[in-house]
Amino acid sequence: MGVLRIAAFCDGDMGGNPAGVMIADTLPTESEMLRIAAEVGYSETAFAASTGTGWRVRYFSPESEVPFCGHATIALGAALALRHGDGVFALALNHADITVEGRRNGSVIAVALQSPPTRSLPAPVPLVSAVLALFGYTHDDLDTRIPPALVHGGADHLVLALKTREALASMKYDLNAGRSLMKREGLVTIILAHAETAQLFHTRNPFAFGGVYEDPATGAATAAFAGYLRDIAWPHAGAIDVIQGEEMGMRSRLRADIPASPGSSIRVSGTARIM
Repeated sequence: MGVLRIAAFCDGDMGGNPAGVMIADTLPTESEMLRIAAEVGYSETAFAASTGTGWRVRYFSPESEVPFCGHATIALGAALALRHGDGVFALALNHADITVEGRRNGSVIAVALQSPPTRSLPAPVPLVSAVLALFGYTHDDLDTRIPPALVHGGADHLVLALKTREALASMKYDLNAGRSLMKREGLVTIILAHAETAQLFHTRNPFAFGGVYEDPATGAATAAFAGYLRDIAWPHAGAIDVIQGEEMGMRSRLRADIPASPGSSIRVSGTARIM
């Protein structure tokens, strides 16, 4: 079949992050997947082939392969539900085995993924200084309740929590400088976050690693961030809601359910729509 275009983590019938989805009998070659992802032009395209008991999945941005992409997984879950009916689908990624669940309700498709295991560690001071300089922030802009950290939930990210919504809204950076820094440090995205309440966050996710200035919804980063909040005993009360993409005019909504066990999978859910 061809490439489906599906917006993941929508806010009602608007917003969300577009992803390409190709379901095939066998996966194309790496060069072909990269070519298709570049032609689609979205931040990621998911490629899936049946293994008989589940699906082998790989993700490509227009410039490179990505180990895990949350919004493209949500889009894939929607495509599988449309093709095979409601259910839970086993996915074999490059470095992890996860599941995605798709449920149709009229024109709305509710989808939830179970992330790979999460982990976090404090971010090195030189890296934090370099990233602050990239965005024109200072240490005074940081929310000290959520210290800078390297976080993982299938892919590697840096978290910087900002004190004010205004600081988050003012985000700007040079794409080429960001690409160089993120590729050098192995960061798939940088998570800029502001806590409106203990359970409601606004985030922005530069994705210069993949040649994209900003993503309007990032499920993998949300999973990694939620795991980090658990690690620092943040009062999340078992779940957080995330609003992303507002400054892009693509308001998106994500929910992360956070079990108590350290390092365990995070359930990230939202809705999807065919574009």
